[in-house]
Amino acid sequence: MKINKCVLDNGLRLVHYKDTSTQMVALNIVYDVGARDEHPEHTGFAHLFEHLMFGGSVNIPDYDTPLQLAGGENNAWTNSDITNYYLTIPKSNVETGFWLESDRMLGLAFSEHSLEVQRGVVMEEFKQRYLNQPYGDAGHLIRLLAYQVHPYRWPTIGKELSHIEHATLEEVKAFFYRYYAPNNAVLTVTGNISWEETVMLTEKWFGTIPYREVPVRTLPQEPVQTAERRQTVMRPVPLDALYMAYHICSHKHPDYYAFDILSDILSNGRSSRFNRRLVQEQKLFSSIDAYISGTRDAGLLHICGKPATGVSLEQAEAAVCEELEKLQQQPIEEQELEKVKNKFESTQIFGNINYLNVATNLAWFELNGQAEDIDREVDRYRAVTAKQLQRVAQEAFRKDNSVVLHYMCENR
Repeated sequence: MKINKCVLDNGLRLVHYKDTSTQMVALNIVYDVGARDEHPEHTGFAHLFEHLMFGGSVNIPDYDTPLQLAGGENNAWTNSDITNYYLTIPKSNVETGFWLESDRMLGLAFSEHSLEVQRGVVMEEFKQRYLNQPYGDAGHLIRLLAYQVHPYRWPTIGKELSHIEHATLEEVKAFFYRYYAPNNAVLTVTGNISWEETVMLTEKWFGTIPYREVPVRTLPQEPVQTAERRQTVMRPVPLDALYMAYHICSHKHPDYYAFDILSDILSNGRSSRFNRRLVQEQKLFSSIDAYISGTRDAGLLHICGKPATGVSLEQAEAAVCEELEKLQQQPIEEQELEKVKNKFESTQIFGNINYLNVATNLAWFELNGQAEDIDREVDRYRAVTAKQLQRVAQEAFRKDNSVVLHYMCENR
């Protein structure tokens, strides 16, 4: 992949990839700020800004209308580690995209009205998705069990509703100017646009945005877990549910790829171990899934499932532990490992056909190292061996490294 890069005088990192198979251009900006950067008593701010950034900026009171008139679309998402904004626009109108994105990096049109509107939206989302939805608080509970000091102990939506409800305009402004800076961001531009035009437009619209002092990240390191942590809750839900989690390494650790493969061996597809043995053959679960959190700091391998009718949570948990024990005792056969690696490779190849996906992925890789790592990802998965998988399974799937949540139906 032919990748072009440069850094502006204000610290903004620019990454470009030309794709002549489309008449569109994608602009993706990732800010190096997420829920982990929030104060423990002021959580949910990164996600709040995902909404505030569409409420108008210094010189543009309405973000969506000019983009839509130019034939463009946009969206955003936030997680514990980053905040990501993107838009797509016809190449003939591409400068509109640079104009819009640069103005809201320069500064938002902060007002009590805008804050009140977006705060209400986020609070309603909190209620609908986490308080009033079956199993909605499971993520909160698992995080609190798994993390004692690291800010991953609260989700992106925030620790509690009151943190957003009581957010002040002064606190919101301070958060913006602390983190939403050109020197804390990566701009990727992909699609049918030349490198020369990309540099010209980036310098024109982003080059005058001032460099800002971004605080050095000093997060508390989570201590090693030394004993199993368990919790049982009763909720008005239709079925019991089992949630388990094991501490794993950070995204930059070489074993990250092994854990990603392990999660797919367990639950990706009909022939995966959990689905084949626990759902189809033994009929212990109606559904079960395994996945890794993929966080930049040390994360979790999650397992969640709903036992079949008549199966207790204790039986379900024992069956899961038996499957994890097999991974520790018996090396994975080459055919099973190769099948999973082939899935990763096809996902990577097809995922990077779309110019917008390329923009998002390049921004992520540049933020975490260098954009060129996008072409090394398949090789890193291919390098994982059965011996490495057995080792990491033995290291992670220990009782004293586990978190278990029994989420029970209170109406039984």
